[in-house]
Amino acid sequence: MTDAATLLKEHRKSIDRLDAILVYTLAERFSQTKAVGKLKAEHGLPPSDPAREAEQIERLEKLAIEAGLDPEFARKFLSFIIEEVIRHHKKQQK
Repeated sequence: MTDAATLLKEHRKSIDRLDAILVYTLAERFSQTKAVGKLKAEHGLPPSDPAREAEQIERLEKLAIEAGLDPEFARKFLSFIIEEVIRHHKKQQK
């Protein structure tokens, strides 16, 4: 029984490390998209770029398939992030 408990603990530590990586990666991504939003606002560009967004979703779905991740989940995840980025860009336009 202790072997299972030890393995469970190890898996959970790994999950915790991966969660931290995800958070810091998202923070870096939003730092970059903030810079993009500023540039767009300075040059009067629209906060949304539907063609770019569609390309990104398609690219992420392909990456998900390669990684063995559900592409529908990847699409939903990126769509959520894109919506949040656009919301931030709209704020920067004001």
